[in-house]
Amino acid sequence: MHVLVTGGAGFIGAHACVALAARGHRVSIVDNFANSCRGVLPRLALLTGSAVDCRCLDIRDRAALAELFASTRFDAVIHFAALKAVGESCERPLEYFDNNICGTVSLLQAMSAAGVRRLVFSSSATVYGTPEAVPVREDARLDVTNPYGRTKLVNEQLVDDLCRFDPAFAVANLRYFNPVGAHPSGLIGEDPGGIPNNLMPYVCQVAAGRRACLRVFGGDYPTIDGTGVRDYIHVVDLARAHVDALEYLMDTGRPLTVNLGTGRGISVLELLRAFEYASGRQIPHEIVHRRPGDVAEVYADPSLAARVLGWKAELGLDAMCRDAWHWQSLNPDGYLSRTRPGQRVAASARPPVTAGADAVLRGG
Repeated sequence: MHVLVTGGAGFIGAHACVALAARGHRVSIVDNFANSCRGVLPRLALLTGSAVDCRCLDIRDRAALAELFASTRFDAVIHFAALKAVGESCERPLEYFDNNICGTVSLLQAMSAAGVRRLVFSSSATVYGTPEAVPVREDARLDVTNPYGRTKLVNEQLVDDLCRFDPAFAVANLRYFNPVGAHPSGLIGEDPGGIPNNLMPYVCQVAAGRRACLRVFGGDYPTIDGTGVRDYIHVVDLARAHVDALEYLMDTGRPLTVNLGTGRGISVLELLRAFEYASGRQIPHEIVHRRPGDVAEVYADPSLAARVLGWKAELGLDAMCRDAWHWQSLNPDGYLSRTRPGQRVAASARPPVTAGADAVLRGG
């Protein structure tokens, strides 16, 4: 298949491109590089064995998107392009609504006009809000607590309605929990701009000496060690699930909503100890007051994905920490870092692009 990957230069999107290529699928990327880096593209070429077709555009640019679909025939789309920081979404909700929801509407219109009716949507466990029970199943109550989660839930509802009233469309909503790790090669991984919003990249930067100490929010939860418990999933397992879901859509034509997680909760201190073992370094940390809105534990029931897709997580906590540290140690400054002696991949390196891909637009 020829698959268009929106946001394909991002953390999860890049790993999905590698997984797609490994299954023999042809990949094209659209990304505006608001939350990603051009330096990933030469590395994707190394991992996939060929230059990656990438167009720099914002999916809200309907004319540019229509031109792309008119000039290139795609069999399906995997949609990652979105703003994704929970805290930032609370500060700038309208920007998140515009970017994440309007971008999806624009993409769906372009797909419909071009007759492309298979979509894998990158959703999130944030659609569950504060779960009433764990493990969380797909039929749990949906109750978002922040604008970012709202955009994911609204987009799920949009594509569900589309599938209901246009049976030719088939969409897979993939609700994943806490993606971590990196490709085992160390060539691609998570490269957050500014202060990391998530635990693992922050731990990596503390281990590398870029940050002095990790603050652990809450040490008095009713959990195994008093710290919050979450379901961490290796990004390589997560990427594989996207290809499984895409092939399921192509084979069956039936829509799908599934959780993607390991089904096991891991506490903050458990993750810290595993990372210290993987890196051989101590992680200075201090336990501070809980953050408002945080819950004691959240982890998935991934059994539906196992039954329907034949998918389950294969890589455990040790592999997550090992691969995250391998990426961080090889790339202390992210995609600005040297990948191997004599080879430097700069974030400013221009990607392979097609005609009309000169302008970088905000969002996406």
